[in-house]
Amino acid sequence: MTSSMSHPPNSQGTVRVEPDGPQAQSTYLNNGYGWKSWLFTVDHKRIAILYLVSISFFFAVGGAFATMMRLELATPQGDVLQSDSYNKLFTMHGLVMIFFFLVPSIPAVLGNFLLPIMIGCKDLAFPKINLLSWYIYVIGGTMTLYVALTGGVDTGWTFYTPYSSTYANTAVVPMALGVFITGFSSILTGLNFIVTVHKMRAPGLTWFKLPLFIWAQYATSLIMVLGTPVLATTILLVGLERLFHIGIFDPTIGGDPVLFQHLFWFYSHPAVYIMILPGMGVISEIIACFTKKRVFGYSFIAFSTLAIAVLGFLVWGHHLFVSGQSAFAGIVFSVISMFVAVPSAVKIFNWTATLYKGTIEVTTPMLYALGFIGLFTIGGLTGLFLAIMSVDVHLTDTYFVVAHFHYVMVGGMLMAYLGGLHFWWPKMFGRMYPEFAAKFAAVIIFVGFNLTFFPQFLLGYMGMPRRYHAYPEEFQVLNILSSAGASILAVGYIIPVFYLVWSLKWGKKAGPNPWGAKGLEWTTQSPPTTHNFDRIPVVTEEAYAYGHEPTITVGPGDDNPNPHYKGSTHV
Repeated sequence: MTSSMSHPPNSQGTVRVEPDGPQAQSTYLNNGYGWKSWLFTVDHKRIAILYLVSISFFFAVGGAFATMMRLELATPQGDVLQSDSYNKLFTMHGLVMIFFFLVPSIPAVLGNFLLPIMIGCKDLAFPKINLLSWYIYVIGGTMTLYVALTGGVDTGWTFYTPYSSTYANTAVVPMALGVFITGFSSILTGLNFIVTVHKMRAPGLTWFKLPLFIWAQYATSLIMVLGTPVLATTILLVGLERLFHIGIFDPTIGGDPVLFQHLFWFYSHPAVYIMILPGMGVISEIIACFTKKRVFGYSFIAFSTLAIAVLGFLVWGHHLFVSGQSAFAGIVFSVISMFVAVPSAVKIFNWTATLYKGTIEVTTPMLYALGFIGLFTIGGLTGLFLAIMSVDVHLTDTYFVVAHFHYVMVGGMLMAYLGGLHFWWPKMFGRMYPEFAAKFAAVIIFVGFNLTFFPQFLLGYMGMPRRYHAYPEEFQVLNILSSAGASILAVGYIIPVFYLVWSLKWGKKAGPNPWGAKGLEWTTQSPPTTHNFDRIPVVTEEAYAYGHEPTITVGPGDDNPNPHYKGSTHV
């Protein structure tokens, strides 16, 4: 037995080999403080922090647009904004939130930081391309903000033709170019993740030993690589038609506006799963950790993740029930849309089974996970209403659609993002945050969210159309409730900014594994060294092996002190 065996076990029960040499003393945080060391870094962890700062900025911008919208809608008359200004406001809110926050947030921040560590490698397959993807994201975002500051766009975030391609008098082409450029960031990130998972897993880490977070990132990456080029091509065609009047979407010169909707939603419905699948991976990790149980039905959740990615490409037509598509096509898309709910339901049932009779630790990440399950379930079930043609005819373009979308995206993806950020914050920065303040913020967000968006289900059922800045007086009470909820929700989002920034300097040191969690990321120091591992780990233990005997770390050439032991050996 070598000296590596003399180190005490951590809370995971794994004896760690402490890194030695100069690398042990430097982490991605303190290995160079200058701005050049950050802007030219190829360390996946630093790039994740760059994304965290950038995405948080765009979230604040999108939230500011939403705040102005809710101020306008507090009264029936258009007394804060004119109709043109309101059109630009909800367009910019949608564009910023979807393309610059919801789509990239979990993959770019948590995925970038964690994927190499969770599969036992030192970086992503293409570190320089990883940095390039961040620069592309910043360039696309900068163009979007430039358009917002110089007049904005009034087409809606969907760019529906022929209005966007022919008739709009706003800066459609620069905005389309910004979205087009940003798409390459998603493609490069997805490609990087796919190659890394295929080629760089630690020895012994087979597909069915992978954490479910990795399954989710892998499935999401497939959608990014396969779907994003379709959106990029569609947006490019809008720009070309606007500039050269070549008759692709404009019916007055031989084009077909419904063709645009088919192309747009062929990407944009799978994009819903780009936003939500990574969140589902986060929830699996949190629930396993804070119940100290194996995830019930691991293989079912893994395969359901891939099933969602595949089926997501087959249901785009339920967005076209009232757009001139044939009734037969509508029936087909309606039926397939029912099937896509099945793998999502599998996850909900399996998470619930994991919680059943578990010793649940009510931590901040767990509060977000429980909130995710409730809110996403409501969002998913209300989506079935919109998948039924007869019901959708009444609910199309009402606030019911707005509420459903936000319950899935904000109530689902954003709750998962915040849960994951709180879960891995100690690993990312080596500091704990104040638990009471974090729990308080989680409760405020849950209450504020429901008060904001549940009244919108009622508004949509009553027939209030979305995207209107003025409305009949009978809708005012529910709109006031929604605006009041938005105020509470904003407070809930602001509180974490203060205590997370505070924790960077004054938070309690976290240690390698403050939650007692399983997974390779919890065997490294917090924050991890620049290259994650001094020695590549070897994995022989299944994922979420809570309750197993302690594992033992041996160095190269060491004899295993217990040759009959069947646990995981990290080399």
